[in-house]
Amino acid sequence: MVTARWCQTRGLLPGIAGDPGRIGSDNCLFVNGCLWVLRSGAYRCALPERYENWKTVHRRFSRWHHTCM
Repeated sequence: MVTARWCQTRGLLPGIAGDPGRIGSDNCLFVNGCLWVLRSGAYRCALPERYENWKTVHRRFSRWHHTCM
């Protein structure tokens, strides 16, 4: 289910069509993984596997951060 909020933010994520490199397999899952780390206060390596590999999420978050700064 695509919400209005998701439609507003999905163009701002790394790994979308038109970006150099690989396209993200599931941007919604990536965002949920980032939010899980932020909400829980846990280390990123404790990210549950349902949110993809923690290294992948961290790498994508780092790239996203650097493009926004």
